[in-house]
Amino acid sequence: MAAATAWRCVAAVVVGVVIMAAAAVVDGLGVNWGTMATHRLPPKVMARLLKDNGFKKVKIFDADATTMSGLAGTGIEAMIAVPNDMLAAVGDYGRAREWVKENVTRYSFDGGVDIRYVAVGNEPFLKAYNGEFDRATVPALRNIQRALDEAGYGKRIKATVPVNADVYDSPASNPVPSAGRFRDDVAGTMADMVRFLNRSGAPLTVNIYPFLSLYGNDDFPLDYAFFDGGLPPRPVVDNGINYTNVFDANFDTLVSALKRIGFGSLPIVIGEVGWPTDGDKHATVPYAQRFYSGLLKRLAARRGTPLRPRARIEVYLFGLMDEDTKSVAPGNFERHWGIFTFDGRPKFPLDLRGAGRPAMPVPAKGVKYLPRRWCVLNPNVTDDDAGRLADNVGYACSHSDCTALGYGCSCGALDARGNASYAFNVYYQAQGQADAACDFQGLAVVTEDDRDVAQGACNFSVQVAAAALAGAAVAAAAAVACAAAVVAALLVLV
Repeated sequence: MAAATAWRCVAAVVVGVVIMAAAAVVDGLGVNWGTMATHRLPPKVMARLLKDNGFKKVKIFDADATTMSGLAGTGIEAMIAVPNDMLAAVGDYGRAREWVKENVTRYSFDGGVDIRYVAVGNEPFLKAYNGEFDRATVPALRNIQRALDEAGYGKRIKATVPVNADVYDSPASNPVPSAGRFRDDVAGTMADMVRFLNRSGAPLTVNIYPFLSLYGNDDFPLDYAFFDGGLPPRPVVDNGINYTNVFDANFDTLVSALKRIGFGSLPIVIGEVGWPTDGDKHATVPYAQRFYSGLLKRLAARRGTPLRPRARIEVYLFGLMDEDTKSVAPGNFERHWGIFTFDGRPKFPLDLRGAGRPAMPVPAKGVKYLPRRWCVLNPNVTDDDAGRLADNVGYACSHSDCTALGYGCSCGALDARGNASYAFNVYYQAQGQADAACDFQGLAVVTEDDRDVAQGACNFSVQVAAAALAGAAVAAAAAVACAAAVVAALLVLV
């Protein structure tokens, strides 16, 4: 009895040590919590996941009441957001004041949400938007900050605008960071915005993705996307500075662009930075682990960048979880940015303290799953069914997430029957395992034998039970965008 009691005490101490070790992260480190998923974990489960892993800052993409309820009482500092489709509305000051009342004042109480920033839009000047939000953004920014000020929150809560790194560049004739400038079509808007941010005491927020430098560019030197590659074959040398990685070069290009308009010391927050783990040949777990290892070490050491040496940089990793309804217009990797899987399981060891001792992050606790069953191709299907099979696989992939089936992806090595089973199952799970979701004109059957879905590294998931169909409508709309490419690949194999 005494031995058993002693063992329980030792176990408790060990668990406590592990949790304490996980509960310290690099100073200034936060993470993005996206919610574009068919099946979302309960907000309190997500909030505990953040706290268990030591995150003291989080960035979200709206001010959704469900998400905010999860953050309430946690003490986690939050950046909430005005979505792009509301920018024109809050250009009216009355609407901006109402937004602040509904989304800031509502949670400003003891035990509420510790809001520190309001992101006004998300990458509103992105080239792909063709100027849709250019005129609305700065007026919206001014109004939100004014409403925060008048409500008494202005000293503690700052309005900022997260921009994509495509708002600045260097000229082709002199492609070095010190020649950084804002893109011609938004240069005036950026100057107005930066002046306002400087006056209000807010930082500029920027999203930097070294992965995107590699994506679709086979000539880009692979090691230059990471922090441990040394000098690339053709190093970027700028005024005697050797840039050994694209992150530093990108950041300092922005610093130079700010300096060019007279605000070279404006604080900069990294709103998004990360590495995906599927959906492209370079989106892999080993590469993601390598990227985060280098990034976190640098942040912990406060190395800064050549133009801002030893600077403390506030950084939000992108992202917390995989999201299976994100738009894949930029690429299939968009649904695989999470450092955790859709159900809160860590993908790889991380050293969130930057101390050189990576360990598996703490998984989500209290996750509830749908029953352990899968939808697979009926073994009685023959070659005569090829036409119907292609149509049904296409339907499944246009209403769920088949991005793992692409070339070089985690399920890219499946044969034709495996492709069909994967497509049927991912649709079946997205629909909450509804009986009618595993028929496909008699081409599919439900199985409870996991040997029927044993496909090496390819994961045939069972979805989580919480909020099972919360994102079903979003999923249907978002999935259509990628269906054609996925189905085309599948048709070759069927």
